[in-house]
Amino acid sequence: MADKTDQWPQNQAGKFYVDKTCIACDACCIAAPDNFKMHEDDGHAYLSKQPSSPEEEAQCKEAMEGCPVEAIGDDAS
Repeated sequence: MADKTDQWPQNQAGKFYVDKTCIACDACCIAAPDNFKMHEDDGHAYLSKQPSSPEEEAQCKEAMEGCPVEAIGDDAS
């Protein structure tokens, strides 16, 4: 389970976030490309944009469920 107290500072404020257990597998960027980006210098994913539609919300949840190390958190769950 993701740890909000150990999240990357690049995350946009809001309910979704990526913590420092991310292994840069790119799965979240594939599932929700409008919301997740890779930090090229540090080699990790981060939430670049909180979801702004039901479709983006569903994609972010899909990314969270598909994360192999559970590095994506959702404050609502």
